Amino acid sequence: MLFTDRADAGRRLAEALRHVANEDPVILGLPRGGVPVAYQVAEALHAPLDVIVVRKLGVPYQRELGFGAIGEGGVRVLSDDIIRRGRVGPDDVDAVQRTEEAELVRQAERFRTGRPRLPLDGRTVIVIDDGIATGSTAAAACQVVRAQGAARVVLAVPVAPPDAADRLRSLADEFVCLSTPFAFSAVGEWYEDFSQTSDDEVVALLSQAAAGAAHRTGATATGARARKAREAGGQAEVRIEAGPVRLTGDLTLPVPRGPVVMFAHGSGSSRHSPRNRAVATALNRAGLGTLLFDLLTPAEESDRAKVFDIETLARRLADATRWLRAHEPGRIGYFGASTGAAAALRAAAYPDADISAVVSRGGRPDLAGRSLLTSVRAPTLLIVGGADTLVLDLNRQAQSALSCENKLEIIPGATHLFEERGALDKVAALARDWFTHYFHLLPA
Repeated sequence: MLFTDRADAGRRLAEALRHVANEDPVILGLPRGGVPVAYQVAEALHAPLDVIVVRKLGVPYQRELGFGAIGEGGVRVLSDDIIRRGRVGPDDVDAVQRTEEAELVRQAERFRTGRPRLPLDGRTVIVIDDGIATGSTAAAACQVVRAQGAARVVLAVPVAPPDAADRLRSLADEFVCLSTPFAFSAVGEWYEDFSQTSDDEVVALLSQAAAGAAHRTGATATGARARKAREAGGQAEVRIEAGPVRLTGDLTLPVPRGPVVMFAHGSGSSRHSPRNRAVATALNRAGLGTLLFDLLTPAEESDRAKVFDIETLARRLADATRWLRAHEPGRIGYFGASTGAAAALRAAAYPDADISAVVSRGGRPDLAGRSLLTSVRAPTLLIVGGADTLVLDLNRQAQSALSCENKLEIIPGATHLFEERGALDKVAALARDWFTHYFHLLPA
């Protein structure tokens, strides 16, 4: 089993943990990589999220050999057998513990930013990591959680080698693992994206989860706004949860529970762009819903590295798509502009995308990556200005990689911004006809 990233692993793991939701569990993520996985589980189970900070106590002359572990609240668990065989004296135990306690306090303060640790007394606790190699840290976490008063301990991970999985089953009341491949050498080989999780990302996820009640209130308000747009056939401003960030969007639903086109905005474009709004208006007149929103926060828009971070843009678009499906069950299409075109195609290539159609306007679909373009299944229309020769060549390269039904439409004499007389009207008409055709082709 291959996971797209930690968020994808978390969503899949959440499905395997649905049966624990009625136990009112507390979710604990092991830093750093376990926290993004745990965040998705906590969201799906509507459970509180915290970090489990554990420090292994290593034999002084062989630090990788742990003789115990410490956790918050003064919890210490020791292996008398390893202490005896390793000839670790009481002074050694105290010295190692003092060193690790200092780091434990530093990490806990850094991750929680002043929030208290969630109490575990009498609770069902789900301990989560992004995967297991040897299992020593996960084992220590289970022991610490038990010592902190947990009534039931569930250890859950996306992937682990069979031998480590067998050892860990006896340390938890329940062990949930989605995949135990025999050909296992490292956790990262089972992820397409296993980039390092930063302290800042952990802090952001924990902060967002800590405001769970406010978020749930916000989600209810957002749902009410979506219902208002649906019932009134008008427009509502909504707040979209996309991973660790919340994005603002404009949702228009001319037909209740009808199809919706999501506008993926990239560099030089935004939900306020008159060009994109002109296209959205044409779609609305044809009875198609639209959601215009920005994939970057205002603080991120000035960072060129983020503007061209197609994978991040695509993940946010995928998260926003799941958000939209939670409120509107109709079919969904993507309209991408500039780097948003690459993000739209990359997100459409994800295995669980289920996107009905994609339109790219003068964008850079080539930035999605040739290998992912071959995985796009949604019918794709590429619209390029005839005078925009560089982008036209890049679109032709992208089209050659597409294996789905596709078409390249060239607007004669149009440049990159389609500001020539009648050019944008042609774009709107082409997009309208493409979406209408493929939305209607699909079974209800």
